[in-house]
Amino acid sequence: MLLSPVPLTRLEHPVSVAPMMERTDRHFRYFMRQITRHTLLYTEMITTQAILHGDKGKLLDFSPAEHPLVLQLGGDNPQDLATCAKIAEDWGYDGVNLNVGCPSSRVQDGNFGACLMLQPEKVARAVEAMIKAVQIPVSVKHRIGVDECDRYPDLHRFVQIVSEAGCQQFSVHARKAWLQGLSPKENREIPPLQYPTVHRLKQDFPHLFIEINGGIKTLAEVQSQLQAVDGVMIGRAAYDTPYLFAKVDQMFYGEPDPPPSRPEIVQRMLPYLATWVRQGVKLNSLIRPMLQLFAGQPGTKAWKRHLSENAHLPGAGVEVVEAALAKVV
Repeated sequence: MLLSPVPLTRLEHPVSVAPMMERTDRHFRYFMRQITRHTLLYTEMITTQAILHGDKGKLLDFSPAEHPLVLQLGGDNPQDLATCAKIAEDWGYDGVNLNVGCPSSRVQDGNFGACLMLQPEKVARAVEAMIKAVQIPVSVKHRIGVDECDRYPDLHRFVQIVSEAGCQQFSVHARKAWLQGLSPKENREIPPLQYPTVHRLKQDFPHLFIEINGGIKTLAEVQSQLQAVDGVMIGRAAYDTPYLFAKVDQMFYGEPDPPPSRPEIVQRMLPYLATWVRQGVKLNSLIRPMLQLFAGQPGTKAWKRHLSENAHLPGAGVEVVEAALAKVV
């Protein structure tokens, strides 16, 4: 007799790359997979309405090489979120994450993102519906507070209520969010980081998987944070200094193989780039995640200059990337 699969409650990864709008698309994720095989990756936030009424293939397709991969959803309707979570599971995603952290006005107008922290019961209903719909893990990404609702008891209550609905994994951006007066970019920079608040959350909820996010830029910082929490989510540094992840598999996943060199990563990308160029995708959109590969290295300016000046030209192909690489090595 076949037994029903046991639902997974969480994806226990020590390191992940944060979901970032206009950053963590499929080309960025494939590129990151040439650097780290094990780091948990996320999509950009995709709204439930886009999935339900849009081009699902364009929104959701990914390469098998991108696993492990989590789809981040934006929305507040439990039934819509449950339906999209099931779509994500059927599409092959390893988990689904609910965005309760984005402070943009567009997101607020849709009544989702960070403003949902003010409605923990609503988040709990959504999470419960999603968990009932799928076997893959359901997680929540949120801030430590919103506007004047920023005391630790408010955060504790939010996590308590949502965890009682079944959520076992919380990714916590260690800044509060201001819903008015700050842009999304300013909300990533101006509210002060409060790492001890997230550490306290882990102490109070030892049975939950608590992941910290915000301002972490080095692997030494990752190691330090892992003394207090279960996982570390890296955001902008993954885009600005992607080769930072070259040693992640060895340091945090026990991978015995040495990390690839930067030129090796470029060589690995060439067949992928050629495939998409043949399908009509512009080279400059494909190589955007690669621009910072040589950040901090001799030749990085020549690398970026050649790509920036030539990748947008009609008919540009992998020979542009090969020529740029020749200026570095």
